[in-house]
Amino acid sequence: MIAIGEASRQSGVGIETIRYYEREGIVPKPERAANNRRLYSLHDVGRLRFLRKCRDLGFPLADTKTLLDLSEGGSDDCQPVKELAEIHITNVRDKIGELRRLEAALSELTANCDSGNVSCPMLSKLRTAHGQ
Repeated sequence: MIAIGEASRQSGVGIETIRYYEREGIVPKPERAANNRRLYSLHDVGRLRFLRKCRDLGFPLADTKTLLDLSEGGSDDCQPVKELAEIHITNVRDKIGELRRLEAALSELTANCDSGNVSCPMLSKLRTAHGQ
């Protein structure tokens, strides 16, 4: 059994995030030592590592919890996992589209910028673009 700092180091999940996951019921509360310190098993660390990998892939926390539950449920049914991943892929593609539109808008705004200009065309455009 290891303390929270070592569980954090081994899993790559911050201490405050581990505590948050426990408060929110995403992971079960760990055992406690006689001095009331949290104690984590290798299984607990593996669970935290799993959560970190899901979050690194950008899954929302609710989906991450669902994936953890599916991984620990003993079922080998891939369909619910695939469905979650496909929804996530659609969301990622939507975000990529939004970022491309943002890039284009910023490129258009900065296209007229000239380092020698006294009056900044980008700021002028931003000032006059109310609600458009």
